[in-house]
Amino acid sequence: MNAGRFMMRGGLFVAATLLSTILCAQQRPLSAHDLAQKVDSHYNQLHSLKAGFTESYEGMGIRRTESGTLLLLKPGRMKWEYSEPAGKLFLLDGRFAWFYSRGDSQVQRISAKELDDLRSPLRFLLGHTQLERELSNLTLAPSVGGRFTLTGQPKGQEKRVARLALTVTADGTITGIEIEEPDGALTRFTFTGEQPNAPVPAETFRFKAPAGVPVVDALPPV
Repeated sequence: MNAGRFMMRGGLFVAATLLSTILCAQQRPLSAHDLAQKVDSHYNQLHSLKAGFTESYEGMGIRRTESGTLLLLKPGRMKWEYSEPAGKLFLLDGRFAWFYSRGDSQVQRISAKELDDLRSPLRFLLGHTQLERELSNLTLAPSVGGRFTLTGQPKGQEKRVARLALTVTADGTITGIEIEEPDGALTRFTFTGEQPNAPVPAETFRFKAPAGVPVVDALPPV
């Protein structure tokens, strides 16, 4: 065998070995821990986020669908601005949460520390994300379109939320959230058009009540 042919076969052997190693790594089953780490990595590198959302609710004989734009800004700020129905707003400014819908007779305000709202599970994205510390009994299952579902119990919200399921891409991006309440009611959020580190001014999260509408401090959850 001449030297050239020997080197070619040697190169092919090395290439085949590398390919086999890569394929074996790709075939290793993804675990809940692995994907939770990817979620942490994806959101910990962000300081802001903008995305469209669709929110649906089914429970107690009621079905409704709403939509709008979600804005996040670290630390601790979140804004759900609804286009359908227009004028509905949920805003978290870091200290207080504000609730208002156009035409309401009052604005409701509650301390962020006392907040008990179905949108609050997303608050873990507003600081240093550690998904496995936020959700207990975390499990992983395949979902449609090559995505995955991470399911767990939000710690400290056992009376409010029976189950939280995140639809997540392989790179750790959350595209959907399903929240099941103890009575079986389901709230689903679907996110589209995520814009990581979108320019979101801090002033966006300063709430000003409409003229003539009083602000009422809501009671904390029992």
